Amino acid sequence: MALCPAIRSISRALPHTRAFHPMSVARFPPHFAKTDHRQRCLEQLRSKSISLEKYIYLNGLKGRDSDLFYDILLGNMSEMIPILYTPTVGEACVNYSHIWRRPEGLYVSIQDKGRIRDVLASWPNVNDSRIAVVTDGSRILGLGDLGANGLPISIGKLDLYIAGAGIKPTSTVPICLDLGTNNQRYIDDPLYIGVRRPRPMGQEMDEFMDEFMQAIKDVFPNLLIQFEDFSTDNAFRYLNRYRYQYRVFNDDVGSPPRLSSSYLRPSLISIKQIQGTGSVILSGFINAARLSSAASGRPLSDQRILFFGAGSAGIGVAKQLLSFFTTLGMSPEEATSRIYTVDSKGLITADRKGLQEHKKFFARTDYKGPQLTNLVDIINHVKPTALFGLSTSKDAFTEHVVKAMSALNTRPIIFPLSNPVHLSELDYQDAITWTNGEVIYASGSPYQPVMRDGVGHEPGQGNNMYIFPGIGLGSILSKTRHISDAMIEQAAVSLASSLNPEERATGLVYPRLVRIRDLSARIALAVIRQAQKEELDTNSYLRTLPDGDLLRLIHDKMWQPQTMRLLPLPRL
Repeated sequence: MALCPAIRSISRALPHTRAFHPMSVARFPPHFAKTDHRQRCLEQLRSKSISLEKYIYLNGLKGRDSDLFYDILLGNMSEMIPILYTPTVGEACVNYSHIWRRPEGLYVSIQDKGRIRDVLASWPNVNDSRIAVVTDGSRILGLGDLGANGLPISIGKLDLYIAGAGIKPTSTVPICLDLGTNNQRYIDDPLYIGVRRPRPMGQEMDEFMDEFMQAIKDVFPNLLIQFEDFSTDNAFRYLNRYRYQYRVFNDDVGSPPRLSSSYLRPSLISIKQIQGTGSVILSGFINAARLSSAASGRPLSDQRILFFGAGSAGIGVAKQLLSFFTTLGMSPEEATSRIYTVDSKGLITADRKGLQEHKKFFARTDYKGPQLTNLVDIINHVKPTALFGLSTSKDAFTEHVVKAMSALNTRPIIFPLSNPVHLSELDYQDAITWTNGEVIYASGSPYQPVMRDGVGHEPGQGNNMYIFPGIGLGSILSKTRHISDAMIEQAAVSLASSLNPEERATGLVYPRLVRIRDLSARIALAVIRQAQKEELDTNSYLRTLPDGDLLRLIHDKMWQPQTMRLLPLPRL
């Protein structure tokens, strides 16, 4: 007997059992179709007070009814992204061996060496697959080596591709390379789901990666690959090793950018050789610097940036921000002098004994006094206009620190960029309170808006999620042979000019997430045009379309979840 669409639609929302046929009317309460099941699911989600429990609930909903899951996600982006991605995905990764429910992605183990192609070929949607996020779990967010527990970072990233750029869910492939772990906690955990061995190094690692990359190209000929949360050394190493052989990119790493001399006009900003994160932070800082300079009446050339945290991430972002100053006509040496770095021992100076090599770039040669170790003392010495945190030191920006910044600046720029929230240097509520609402703020993890004296304040989030969905969509549609630096550059150009008039008037440094699909479409357009300019594209049809028509086509290609209006069910 043929069943009505309402029954077929509802049946997707409920688990199948042996007791009833999947489409049996008897499985549904008599008046189920008269209720709003979407609202029911939202109430169930919101009834949970613990973020990890919300993550587990949404994970289950996606397994039962992916259309309903993505429909709810698209309608509640600001609420759900912090659960599916940073910060909650970090907690999900740490605990993944204990909360695992069902197979969700593809594991390729070091023990599969020699037969990786066969493992990849077991994926059910080989011919339809268009994008994979691949992690080895060695550096998940700021949480370190999580081994095989890293799979949720790939799943979460792909959920953002789906929600943010309309990538079809069945065309995504979350992959975790299970290469062992150097984290003794997991080796000793009886429930750990990964290989219990130290991570491979040198030739063994290279041979595995070479086999994996060739196998994934053979099995998935149309696949775009994004590397995610590899250890810093391997992230750079394997991106450089494969980026011109395969369709691969990494939105977390890159080399220092350069800006065009027209940086005051955001539509003309040119950011060179960035792989994602740096472009987002730089774009936010450009907008923040404009707001700060407008409030103080001081020229943009007066900007000074103090970095708290001088690991590879901190130094990498600092190098990317050099272009802000060289654009003003400063020499590289003068630009470097506008950036100060601080580590656990204090202000980094060139005369410090045993200074690590990567810290020498910004080490000060113009300070000869006693070692400055207190952050407030350092601020009073440097007199920065902007304070960036990449230290993973929770609450490092104390009230004294923030008020020291406020004493120097009408509108201080403070970007606590460490992920997840429990590692953030400064919570947004404290930043607003301690600056009387004058702070220009962006964080690595999301925070809720704050009301103060009847005025609403919205935080920015310097997250690469603004960039990578559009890069992926543009690369897929143009069928580019590989991802060039200039394609990422053009994505950053699009982001930097993305604030609408209302967002500028509100003083935001990043656009609101509710516009993510529009942002992704415009970024995809910029990526496609750059691929065409470099003759990297293989979809020649897109070359025939003017920008307006191409933008409409991009929107048309975005996947939408199927939603049906439920009708009353006939009873037997």
